[in-house]
Amino acid sequence: MEQAFFKDFDFTGFWNESSYSERDYTEPFPEEETILSVEQELGYQLPSSYIELMRIRNGGLVERSCFPAAEGTSWAEDHIAITGIMGIGREKTYALCGELGSRFMIEEWGYPDDGIYFCDCPSAGHDMILLDYSGCGKEGEPEVVHVDQEADYRKTVLAKNFETFIRGLKTEEYFDHE
Repeated sequence: MEQAFFKDFDFTGFWNESSYSERDYTEPFPEEETILSVEQELGYQLPSSYIELMRIRNGGLVERSCFPAAEGTSWAEDHIAITGIMGIGREKTYALCGELGSRFMIEEWGYPDDGIYFCDCPSAGHDMILLDYSGCGKEGEPEVVHVDQEADYRKTVLAKNFETFIRGLKTEEYFDHE
């Protein structure tokens, strides 16, 4: 299958190769049946670019963990930080349908049911990254937004789509202004 997304993207140094990542994030490569059942459980069609990335590596901690934000968030004045990207599956704690996956954040933490929470943040649940379908419908191309529980679930738009978000992730050092 030819790659439609991330054609010229260099993944060198992108993923964090740790036992924690392997144990709690990285799912087996998703079969079509798994993708469809996860979409059905979550109630949204996953972006094609998300599925393609998960066929390269199905979730994990990332080294490029920061994304520029046009406005300040609870994390920083100029960016947000993520811990990892949830894989397509149910086995790992931090999988889309895992123990601490998207539905958990909606049902237990009260996050808005506007899409799929796919990245956790270093705040241990106090902010999350959402594939936001509120403007495109359940089968459209969602925006990527930061949702801040500490600010009454305020949304900050980060990227027009998933691929743009992944391409825009930077290392922490990029934001060290001191």
